[in-house]
Amino acid sequence: MKIIQSPSAFAFSLDAVLLANFANIPRKKGKIIDLCTGNGVIPLLLSKHTSVPIAGVEIQERLYDMASRNVALNNLENQIEMLHKDIKDMPSVIQNNKYDYVTVNPPYFQTEHKDHLNKNDYLTIARHEIYCTLEDVVSVCSHIVKSGGKVAMVHRPGRIVDILTLFRKYKLEPKRLQFVYPKYGKEANIVLIEAIRDGKSDLKLLEPLYAFTEDGNYTTELEGILYGRK
Repeated sequence: MKIIQSPSAFAFSLDAVLLANFANIPRKKGKIIDLCTGNGVIPLLLSKHTSVPIAGVEIQERLYDMASRNVALNNLENQIEMLHKDIKDMPSVIQNNKYDYVTVNPPYFQTEHKDHLNKNDYLTIARHEIYCTLEDVVSVCSHIVKSGGKVAMVHRPGRIVDILTLFRKYKLEPKRLQFVYPKYGKEANIVLIEAIRDGKSDLKLLEPLYAFTEDGNYTTELEGILYGRK
């Protein structure tokens, strides 16, 4: 797989790879959408494991262009469609044509003083809640996923209470949750969560995932995720 990225605009991180691996996507029927898609890395990774149509939504024109070129570079135009839109507009765009699975790697950081941030900074927009808040993201996910459909999100553990509260508020019932730790003895720095629209309460806490060994190498589990040896 070939992936265009830029250190000054957008380069995908381990978070995206982990979310693509965590997502329990439909394989042969249904359709998937990835919000805040950046350079389209999550749809690209998901395409290796499913034949269903996948859409990606990105608000920043340069990143949308990068994502579109990534789709073409990997000859996936027949499966993946990139949309240059604000995710907050998606409920009206799709109307009742809802999705079976939604993935999202949203901006992580709350921003109280938005006027002091450079809105031309691609990385700032990708990382901070400038164009969409966590509540915006959860609300959109709830509106564009089918009843019984699933939503998978990657975020920071410090926001887990906010995430669970908002999921319940918007009828997304948390079903699977996994914490990712940089290494043994360190605090978790990533959380993965999957919810079902209109689901019943029954949350499963998955085994923790550790990224690195004490000597700084990938753990066996992470190697399997990164290089396809699950």
